[in-house]
Amino acid sequence: MNISFSHLITKFFTVYLASERGLCENTVASYSDCMKLLINYACDQHEVGPEGLCMDMFTRELILGFLDYAETGRQNCEATRNQRLAAIKSFFSFLARTIPELMKINTRIQAIRAKKTDHRPPPSLTRDEVEAILLAPDSETLLGARDHALIKLLYNSGARVQEIADLTVSDIRFETSAEVTLTGKGRKRRVVPLWGETAEALRHYLNLREQTGIRSEHLFLNNRGNPMTRFGIGRRTQLHADTAAAECHSLRERRITPHVFRHTAALHLIEADIDIFIVRDWLGHADIGTTSQYVEVSVERKRAALDKVPPPTNSGTPEQPQWKSPDVINFLTRLSRKKHYVANNPETRAPGGTKSTVFAT
Repeated sequence: MNISFSHLITKFFTVYLASERGLCENTVASYSDCMKLLINYACDQHEVGPEGLCMDMFTRELILGFLDYAETGRQNCEATRNQRLAAIKSFFSFLARTIPELMKINTRIQAIRAKKTDHRPPPSLTRDEVEAILLAPDSETLLGARDHALIKLLYNSGARVQEIADLTVSDIRFETSAEVTLTGKGRKRRVVPLWGETAEALRHYLNLREQTGIRSEHLFLNNRGNPMTRFGIGRRTQLHADTAAAECHSLRERRITPHVFRHTAALHLIEADIDIFIVRDWLGHADIGTTSQYVEVSVERKRAALDKVPPPTNSGTPEQPQWKSPDVINFLTRLSRKKHYVANNPETRAPGGTKSTVFAT
């Protein structure tokens, strides 16, 4: 079979990923990086240029060799190696649906197993650490007001950094119950309620911006008046975390990214006993399994806190804390619910900017 590889790869990105699946730019870029590495590896192995590649060259052995190269030659961790494999599997799955003759090789590629990764709890912040970072920007200046509103929104919404970078002014609603509309993976939109404090920080920033004569549909702008990128947002987040570390020593030498605020928002919601399905919709998770990791982290934090408490001195058998003996039936019942919660459910709203109903710990 001498099928042009370049034709298939072009169709995969332009027709399948972009049009049919509607993946976001970042996901498409990640797939593109993987395929470029695979093409270069295949060219080296077969001693041909990209134009000389054909599908017959992409065997299961070549893919396994590429994955080994990613780990040893490029020092990719297991998680990154698994991401590469997922992109390759998606490509071959597309090929099998397009060209029946490739179903056999697709079956062999799909059989390649992902490597097990170390289970590490996602990094998060305490409430004191969040407050320290929020106090770092000077809200009397335009840039400081922008950064204060930006960090407050990251924590309130638990949004992905690209979702924040893509926001327009029209995505914020201040009337009655303030809320933000986020566009996540697969162009899926969700609405997240805002605290009164977050809404006020956004108003303050927009008022200062208007006073300087800045007009733009994008919500967060850099000092040149252009939309902030996710990299720019990451730099500002780390800058204020470093500043806050002078007073909050637990922040010293820590890498604080916008995604850390996403993990923090999720964990604090779980610790406030918010239903896991509401948290899933709040964060825009496609799989409840992704959200459940925060339940495990919450239990581990409670267990660590309990270990610091001295055991009772009496000889009787101490009563086990309630969290040690979860109601399994209730938990399974919740997992089997068919009802979908939405972000504007009254139970999820923080009334009048009060934090206690959502992020109280």
